Amino acid sequence: MCNNDGRCEDGKCGIDILHSICKTVYTLTMMSDARKPPDAPVVPTRRAPKQRKVDVDAIPTDVVADTAEHLDADTSSTEQIVLSVTRAIVEHRLQPGTKLVEQKLGDRFGVSRTIVRQALYRLSELKLVKLEPARGAFVAAPSIQEAREVFAVRRMVESQMLRELIARITAADLRELHAHIQAEREAVQRIDVPTRTKLLFDFHVKLAQVLGNQVLTDLMQELVSRCSLISLMYQSADDAETSNAEHVDILQAIEARDADRAVQLLHEHLATVERQLTEHPRTPGRTSPPAH
Repeated sequence: MCNNDGRCEDGKCGIDILHSICKTVYTLTMMSDARKPPDAPVVPTRRAPKQRKVDVDAIPTDVVADTAEHLDADTSSTEQIVLSVTRAIVEHRLQPGTKLVEQKLGDRFGVSRTIVRQALYRLSELKLVKLEPARGAFVAAPSIQEAREVFAVRRMVESQMLRELIARITAADLRELHAHIQAEREAVQRIDVPTRTKLLFDFHVKLAQVLGNQVLTDLMQELVSRCSLISLMYQSADDAETSNAEHVDILQAIEARDADRAVQLLHEHLATVERQLTEHPRTPGRTSPPAH
């Protein structure tokens, strides 16, 4: 938890990168709030995506089962729902604007609607779900401005993350990253869309995991999940092979311990994705996965 001067009150951040991230995000938030007029009317710039009721297969049984298989025994039902919905979003199985029906979610996970509400509230805190009074819960539909802000934060966070990682990476860490990229390549080659989508996004989370910082890992998971929603709505191009190749280049720079080169490649990688953003939301039926 960060206080107003950007430092962590509980002392758990542990490394300078998180102090920098906390302070930067706090400053951006305050600047954004300061720019907003107190009673400015809301002028819609685009039509909201069509809201569609979730059907029984919106969160497939295999996603629920696979998520449960990788959870600790003491993981709560609430957390299982949060992780399963997040995964369904990352794998592009849930579209922006889709309604999440409490009763159907409860039936799918075998829990009460109270537990489902707790999970939906947590997902709303992560900006993955929007709760609307008297209407229910919907998969979030971020604006184009929010999309650009998310990419701006990613550039700041991941640049610092790469420099920290290169300073301490081990041979075992490199083998783990090479194995992940190989799994990406195999999923791309066999056109396994859900798997390749998840792996391409997870490369950036993997960097944080290898660094060994759980707070940073959680932050990266939130950012890439939000990017998954953004890509579903606004990205007009899809080139999974290019994304995989760019990950290879970044890893080569990490292996060479060339921090400046790694950061440059990261910025080019994210810029490629951001350039694909369009002011016009994609139609709900289009689900081809984007670059990451």
